[in-house]
Amino acid sequence: MIAFWRCHGAAVMSLWVFCWLLLGLWRLTAACPSSCTCSSSRISCIEQDQGIVAFPVLSSAIEMENITEIYIANQSQLRAINDIDVETYLGLRNLTVTNSGLSYVSRRSFQKTPNLQYVNLKNNKLSTLSWKTFRHVNLAYLVLTGNLFQCSCDIQWIKLWQENDTASLQTQNLMCKDHSNRKFLLTEMHIPDCVMPTSSISPSSVTLMEGSDITLECRTSGTPSPEVNWDLGNLVTSYQQYNLNQHYTTLKMINVSSNDTGKTILCIAENIVGENESSVILVVHFPPKITFLGQAVLDHHWCIPFSARGNPKPKLIWFYEGAVLNETDFIWTSIHLAFDSEHHGCLQLDSPTHLNNGQYTLLAKNEYGTDERTVSAHFMPDPLLDSTEPPYYDYTSDPAPTNVPDVEPDSIAVYVVVGIAAVAFTGFVLMLIILKFGRNSKFGIKGFVLFHNTPVDGLMK
Repeated sequence: MIAFWRCHGAAVMSLWVFCWLLLGLWRLTAACPSSCTCSSSRISCIEQDQGIVAFPVLSSAIEMENITEIYIANQSQLRAINDIDVETYLGLRNLTVTNSGLSYVSRRSFQKTPNLQYVNLKNNKLSTLSWKTFRHVNLAYLVLTGNLFQCSCDIQWIKLWQENDTASLQTQNLMCKDHSNRKFLLTEMHIPDCVMPTSSISPSSVTLMEGSDITLECRTSGTPSPEVNWDLGNLVTSYQQYNLNQHYTTLKMINVSSNDTGKTILCIAENIVGENESSVILVVHFPPKITFLGQAVLDHHWCIPFSARGNPKPKLIWFYEGAVLNETDFIWTSIHLAFDSEHHGCLQLDSPTHLNNGQYTLLAKNEYGTDERTVSAHFMPDPLLDSTEPPYYDYTSDPAPTNVPDVEPDSIAVYVVVGIAAVAFTGFVLMLIILKFGRNSKFGIKGFVLFHNTPVDGLMK
């Protein structure tokens, strides 16, 4: 088996990959409408015989998300693009529906296709088209030639886009017809009582203290009279709206929250011609608040993490064991993330020792107040207190014992003489023993004269 894989492994793997590709293509083909052709990123519907009567939809939502281009042509039975037809094509960038029977495009058609850049609706049966259809996309190209529109305020926005060269409409010869079926270029169309709306908020800037109340006014204009809405996002503060007339509305905010500082308030006016908005940013002042002070953690450096709020931006001061901590190249404050009135960071310590253990206090202050919090930090054990090894003694520094008796120099000399005599006597006895037994040695040694040729036997008598 191993020999087989060594010889044919690459071929088997290639066959396996090929089979998977065939399976993927088969699944995509099975999900594709019968009168269209599909690839992993494109759908094309151009056959006239069978044709399509509705916008093409694949059976798999995942495969629809990967489609970036849809091309439809010569489909006389395709009349509309409805709300839900395109919403699953989240990755769609290019859409072409040309030479077909398209007469209606929903205002919410492209609400969920933020990547859409190119729309070609050339040579269809569109008589009207709302600007709201394209309010959620940023088109680079919109092609509308070959559609005979009805001259009305509904398409005034197309004329304005041509004048501003929005979505490359300026070079297109777009036509409309009036109630007498007379044809006009859109650039020459004049519709009375058809004016783009405007809006204006006052005051134009807002700075106030937390807990205050404020009323914003929004004045609008436009024909037909625009619909006015406040866009408050995720505003925390309680509010009340008052529509005094069709061109004047107010927004009263009560007990403004510090959580709303930096948020944008929009007044939006829209009518059939288009929309216009004005805005104001809330600047809410409030005293500092340390929302988090954590234990020291080791990252690249040691870090005592913290989070603090306050507007104006609070000044941060660190204390160590009650004394002001002077920041250096080895201990410093680092802000990692800051937005609106919130600041997240660390007190960074480079290679701290047991000498840096202790209580760390963070003080935050601005012109409206102060706040402080304390945390205990332990970076390493004290070697004198926490070590498990036996203590080290400096013997050279120990005091001399006090109970040792004094020794006289003469006594020391006596001890030396006695010692020498004992050593000499021991050596003499050993020499006699050797000489005694050496006389009877099997090697024939007879003994020696120790002093002046005196026989050993004489010495032993």
